[in-house]
Amino acid sequence: MIALLQRVSQASVVVDGETIGAIDAGLMVLVCAERGDTEKEADALLTKLLGYRVFSDAAGKMNLSIKDSGGGLLLVPQFTLAADTNSGTRPSFTPAAPPDVARELFGYFLRQAQRQHPLVASGRFGADMKVSLINDGPVTFWLETKRPAPSPTT
Repeated sequence: MIALLQRVSQASVVVDGETIGAIDAGLMVLVCAERGDTEKEADALLTKLLGYRVFSDAAGKMNLSIKDSGGGLLLVPQFTLAADTNSGTRPSFTPAAPPDVARELFGYFLRQAQRQHPLVASGRFGADMKVSLINDGPVTFWLETKRPAPSPTT
């Protein structure tokens, strides 16, 4: 799974003119399931995300996680993060999980985040979303979980 996280002073998602998710200071996270991902990869990505230290401590060092800062978490499904852009001028989305699997994994990821963090908002899977944010810093990081490569057979 992939997460592109941005430290924000505020962020929101609008669908059909209605704000469906919004946070003040915290993290806006684009979340993508790749082909072959399972709840195991979702759990690993969420653990890394919640513990990732991107907020400044009293000394101005990035030593605090979203859990430490108490900020909001805005999760937005974003299959285009899995795009293969290695050839041509049009991305291939073959690496992305099929929509039904991706929808289930995003829902699972969202529910787990809501259990583990007090302030979680989200976008809507499959919707035409308008995402607005004020990037704080700017601070942006790419997080990824990798499945182990298959063992060669002898």
